[in-house]
Amino acid sequence: MAGRSMGQFDRVANYSLVLFWEWLVVALIAWGVRRGGRGMSDLVGGSWSTTRSVLRDLGIAFLFLFGSGIIVGAIQFALRNRPNLAVRSLLPETPLEIVFWIALSATAAFCEETIFRGYLQRQLGAFAGNALAGLVLQGALFGVCHGYQGAKSVVALGVYGCLFGLLAQRQRSLRPGMIAHFLQDGVGGLMLSYLLKRFPNGLP
Repeated sequence: MAGRSMGQFDRVANYSLVLFWEWLVVALIAWGVRRGGRGMSDLVGGSWSTTRSVLRDLGIAFLFLFGSGIIVGAIQFALRNRPNLAVRSLLPETPLEIVFWIALSATAAFCEETIFRGYLQRQLGAFAGNALAGLVLQGALFGVCHGYQGAKSVVALGVYGCLFGLLAQRQRSLRPGMIAHFLQDGVGGLMLSYLLKRFPNGLP
């Protein structure tokens, strides 16, 4: 599927499958957390109580995107990495696909931050007896899970995952990371889709 151009039905079906699996994994994590006498808010790091807290997390998310964008962008440039066919084939083209893409981006933001930074980072850190090891291991797994984008992207996204892990650790909350993740996937994906259609032979 990643090696060919997908039609609208194939792309929407692919989005739907990812939505299902990511929410299933989060549901299993929620079940396990509740069995341990805790709630999902313990993984996420509480909830918004005031407008000020929402704006604060938005500001942190934008600052994170700016800083991490420079770091990951430098790695991508050094590796001479460009979007491969698998990435291009996943990007939305029609209005229906855009709706599903936004839903998928919101799901990825919540579910992947919960899975990698909320659950795996803590569990791996506890298993290794070292919080830094948990941070690095979840970042590496995050990169490997995006292996369909190519080996160079695995390296860049592994670093990106570690930066998200550092953000979650310092803020003791997944909320800023979830916002940044949604903006990166949702808005960034739509912009990339537009640019690839506008400049099919590469950016000028």
